[in-house]
Parts: sequence; structure tokens; C-alpha cells
Amino acid sequence: MINYWRIFLKAVLTGALALTLTLIITSIFVPMMGGQLAGAGLIMTIVCPLATAIPMSALHYLNSERLRIAKDEALRIRDELQKANALLRKHSREDSLTGVLNRATFLDELITVSENQQSGGLLFIDLDHFKTINDTYGHATGDAALRRIGLLLIRLTDKKGFVGRLGGEEFGVFIKNPDLNFIYKYAENIRREISTLRLVASDNKIVSITASIGVTLCNAGFNIDQSLLEADEKMYIAKRQGRNLIVA
Repeated sequence: MINYWRIFLKAVLTGALALTLTLIITSIFVPMMGGQLAGAGLIMTIVCPLATAIPMSALHYLNSERLRIAKDEALRIRDELQKANALLRKHSREDSLTGVLNRATFLDELITVSENQQSGGLLFIDLDHFKTINDTYGHATGDAALRRIGLLLIRLTDKKGFVGRLGGEEFGVFIKNPDLNFIYKYAENIRREISTLRLVASDNKIVSITASIGVTLCNAGFNIDQSLLEADEKMYIAKRQGRNLIVA
């Protein structure tokens, strides 16, 4: 908001400064040229600086203030756009329900890892009897379960790799560690923590969750589709062997 009173005061002070300098200059040079600083000459010496300096400086200060406001507004809009773009990038990469990477981004990350000749472990995680949870307790309870799983996987995967939702109740995790023993222990930690989760359904019944996990070792330059297929097949073996298991 423009402060016109402040602009007016600055213009008056500028006019006063211009008048002072004009009087000093004319009082020195007019007598040197044989003239006298009096009468109409003195009046013009006083009026001219005030008549020109005050309005011109007021216009200058007004335009400067407008420019400052416009610049501040432009910076504000830029900051808002940067925040909006960052949020859009975040939403374009994340699954909106669980907060983990969406399928497309997870696959892109796998491609990057493979192209960079990194090795590690790929986990294919499928929640057991999830359709029964949805059908028995409602989709709200199912969504709550997926959110809890997402938060758990994000916490357990922190700095070890990345996690994504592959679809429905299926999640993928890539661990940037080629040691199979480490990968298996990590998968067992996930299986155990999922099995301890408890949800309260709308009818106040307690709902437990388990998961079947397939694990495959990915060597440097691994084939994405082949590795996903192997992990998926091992997950189904875990299902057939009784669920709540790991097959590696």
C-alpha cells in the first residue's frame, strides 16, 4: 500500500534542500556578477526550486514506491509459483493415499538404479486377505490400512532405498544393498512390523494385517521386468505356503 503522506514529506524535504542549495549558489554568484539578490529575483530564486523540485520529486518517489510494490508482488508470486511447482512435482511422484512413490515413479527409479549399475534387493509385498478386509469392514478401513502400511514402509526404508505402491494392496521396495542376508533380515523386519499393526474398524472391531513378501536379488544392470516378475512369483509362492511369509 502506497503511503502518500510519506511521499509528500519526502518531496517537501527535497524541495527544501533544493531551495537551500539554490539560495547558497545565487548568494555567491549573483553579487560576483554585480547583481543583487532582492525583489523579484529573490522571489524567483525561492519559488522556482519549490515549484519544480517538490512535484518532480513527489512523482519520482511515487513511481519508486509503485516499482517497489510491483517488485515485492512479483517476488511473492514467484515464491508462490515455486511452492506450487514443488507441490505439483511431489504429487506427481507420490501415491496420494499412502505417500509412497506411485507406480510410474517407482519404475523410473528402478530404471535409474539399473542404468547406474547398482545392485540390491527387490521386495514385492502383497497384503494378505485385503479384499476380505474391504468387504467385511469397508473401504474406509482398507484405506486406513494402506495409509498405515505406507507410513511404516517409508519409516523402515529411510535412506536404505525407496518404496512405491505398485497397485491396490501391492507395494515394491528396492534396497540399495546387495547382501542377501541383509535384504532378508530387512524383509523379515517389514513382515513382522506389518503383522503387529492393528486397526479399529467402524464397528470397533480390531483388524489385524499380514503380508506375503517375495524377494529377489538384483545384480548390476538388472532387467526391470524380469526382476519384478521373479519377486512377484516368489510372493505368490509365499501366498500358497500359508501367507505371512517371505520367499527369497
